[in-house]
Amino acid sequence: FDPRLILNVTLAVAKAAMDSGVATRPIHDFSSYREKLSQFVYRSGMIMKPVFEQAKRNPKTIVYAEGEDDRVLRAVQIVVDDGLAKPILIGRRETIETKIKTLGLRLEVDKDVEIVEIMRDYRLHSYADYYHRLMGRRGISPTAALSLVRTRASILAAIMVRRGEADAMICGTSGRYGRHLEQIEGVIGIREGQSVLAAMNLVIMEKDTLFMCDTYVNYDPTAEQLAAITLMAAEEVRRFGIKPKVALLCHSNFGNRDNASSFKMRRVRELVLEKCPDMEIEGEMHSDAALSEQLRNNIFPNSRLRGSANLLIMPNLDSANIAYNLVKMTADGLPVGPLLLGAAKPAHILSPSATVRAVVNVSAVAVIDAQIHAGEAE
Repeated sequence: FDPRLILNVTLAVAKAAMDSGVATRPIHDFSSYREKLSQFVYRSGMIMKPVFEQAKRNPKTIVYAEGEDDRVLRAVQIVVDDGLAKPILIGRRETIETKIKTLGLRLEVDKDVEIVEIMRDYRLHSYADYYHRLMGRRGISPTAALSLVRTRASILAAIMVRRGEADAMICGTSGRYGRHLEQIEGVIGIREGQSVLAAMNLVIMEKDTLFMCDTYVNYDPTAEQLAAITLMAAEEVRRFGIKPKVALLCHSNFGNRDNASSFKMRRVRELVLEKCPDMEIEGEMHSDAALSEQLRNNIFPNSRLRGSANLLIMPNLDSANIAYNLVKMTADGLPVGPLLLGAAKPAHILSPSATVRAVVNVSAVAVIDAQIHAGEAE
């Protein structure tokens, strides 16, 4: 089911009522009316709006590693309809064409989407040779390289991005996050000037939106790594049209405990402010203090942070992943991401629980990443 039908049918009914004279309250601004309806259908609408608008200005090519996945195909239909990107699907052509028909989609192969069926692609051996040149000193023989390019779609997608045959890649609707990450890091690598990769999730709730790091990548990052992650995450938050308000979370609250974790988070604050003196950042602190200015002021009135924090930096992977999933489920939050930070070229790894809307949202983010990489956006 395509939820946009709710919008289209509602708008069509409203227009018909106006044309027939039945409507007692005519709609004068259909664009505004559609946007209001969208807020009910897609709760991510307002947060994602600037991202979608920017993506549509110059759509880029995205290669989807799991091109046979039903959710990916449904998402790609929306991506094509909305003019967000030019999709490439990795998978078996016959399977994809059959699923397009079964799912009732309108995608036209070779027009709306390109399919890369690697076992029948003339570039197979070129890709394998390329991968061996990259990974030959990491134990990957020519034979292994050929086998991996044939069987690991994320490796193939990453090679296409590195070679410039696609602008961005999305994977992760099946398989383990860590394996996809290893494959992307091996082929695409880390962005120049960065030392670490990280994952950020955001949860859109009725009144607030929270960004959280590092939810998937670094098990116990150092203060230096967390500072780099904080700066990358703040940069990403700004792309959503939101000013980052950073809270460095810990079991310690503004110095009331002294141990390795609290020392680390205090050091993160120092390192971030050395690089970005104007950053609205505070910590170390409890999560309730991060979200309540009144509570925070009772403890530490001179805080740099005003209002509620929107970017929560956790001391380690356990705390970040647990907090993210708790907020997502108990606050009835709508998740976006994970978004991969720090890769040399645009790449994102979803989770197996990703919805169609999650794939669409991350596709829009990937397009902006590609625009920035090409020097077309900030």
